[in-house]
Amino acid sequence: MRNAIYLDMDGTIANLYSVNEWLPKLRAFDPTPYIEAEPLVRMASLARLLNALQQRGDHIAIVSWLSKESNPEYDEAVTVAKMTWLQAHLPSVPFDEVVIVAYGTPKSQVVEFPDGILFDDEEPNRNEWTGTAF
Repeated sequence: MRNAIYLDMDGTIANLYSVNEWLPKLRAFDPTPYIEAEPLVRMASLARLLNALQQRGDHIAIVSWLSKESNPEYDEAVTVAKMTWLQAHLPSVPFDEVVIVAYGTPKSQVVEFPDGILFDDEEPNRNEWTGTAF
C-alpha cells in the first residue's frame, strides 16, 4: 500500500449545509439532508482519481460523523442515508473502508490507518489527525 486517503463527507464532498432547512431537519431527526446534499466536487472526476489511486495500491476510505442530534434509530437512518449518498454519487468506487461514527469522535482513533491523508472541512479534525490533513 502506498497511501491511505480518507475523505470526510459533510462539507467536504457533500454540500450538506446548502440543503434548505438542513439544521431544523437534523434537529427533528430527519435524515433527508444527508441524501439531498449536492456534491461539492465533480464526482466523475473524483471517482476516476480515486479509482486510479486505488489501482496503484492506495487505500481509499470515508470517515464521517453522524449527526450531533442522536439516538440509535436516527443514527441508523443517517448511516443508511450517507451510504445511499455514496452509492448515488460515487457508485464506481469500491471503498476499502467506510467509517461513520458518533459526532465528535476523534477520527484518527477509528480508522485503519490514522497516519494517512485526511481531507476534512473541520479544522479540529485536521488538527487531531495524526497523519497529513488538508
